[in-house]
Amino acid sequence: MTWVGLVIALVGALGYALGAALQQYEAVAEGASLKLVRRPRWWIGGIIGFTGACLHAVALSFAPLVAVQPISVATLVFAVPLAAFMYGRKPYRAEIIGSIAVAVGLLWLMLLVPQHNVTPRLSDGAALGFLAVIGLIVLVTQLLATRVHGPSRALLLAVGAGVVTASVSTFVRVVGGGMQGDWGRLLHWFTLAVPVLLVCAVVLLQRSYAVGYFGIAYAGVQVIDPITSVLAGAVLLGEPLPASPSTAIPAILASALTIGGTITLGRLAPDHSRPAPVEVKPAPHPVSATSEVS
Repeated sequence: MTWVGLVIALVGALGYALGAALQQYEAVAEGASLKLVRRPRWWIGGIIGFTGACLHAVALSFAPLVAVQPISVATLVFAVPLAAFMYGRKPYRAEIIGSIAVAVGLLWLMLLVPQHNVTPRLSDGAALGFLAVIGLIVLVTQLLATRVHGPSRALLLAVGAGVVTASVSTFVRVVGGGMQGDWGRLLHWFTLAVPVLLVCAVVLLQRSYAVGYFGIAYAGVQVIDPITSVLAGAVLLGEPLPASPSTAIPAILASALTIGGTITLGRLAPDHSRPAPVEVKPAPHPVSATSEVS
């Protein structure tokens, strides 16, 4: 049944990418404000993206993580061309190259992470400390984003969205992996934290989209989310990291490829859903014959 999971994961990846492209288009038009809730296309994008995420979860019940996760990472390759199509243009060559570089580099890094079967356990104190660190990162990135413009601003906002998204993944891992058939374990504040963090991640993501650099914003979240999740798993849940000498050099190469692709995406011009206003020059005053004589 592995092929069934792969097909479902591919459909989910396409849905997530399309939903992100739709929401970014609307965020550029209206800005990251409450006006977005009055935009039907923004809601459609959110529903499609949420459906794609749900399909990814369903795919994991048919196929192993090592088979499904590569397709999930490939959403970046789908999302950038879809966003270009939204603006009525062909994707730039740099967009394609940068997207592929980020996707391959990130996938390479994820495949280097050792497999583990440790039941996730997280104390209340460690969870609160983790949230404090996440909150500090978000605060710093938001403050720095007010001082810069262009792709740097989009990337900083994407970093904030990525770490919050990673916190959602971490708490879902703790709640879901720690259930072990006991539904009573859902009655915990960890479960309540998931939707709150998810809303915060959506708000931060829309702010990053609104800057207009979809490639760098989407890539930033796709990179920061899994890396932060892996680090949280290692520090908080005792999950292993690729620390052997045989994986050190490949990890460095994969990181360089990911960083290079991100820099390539950051150099692209922003997209705008509305044409820039054309400056109208005042018509010259007609010169009369009397004025010429004088």
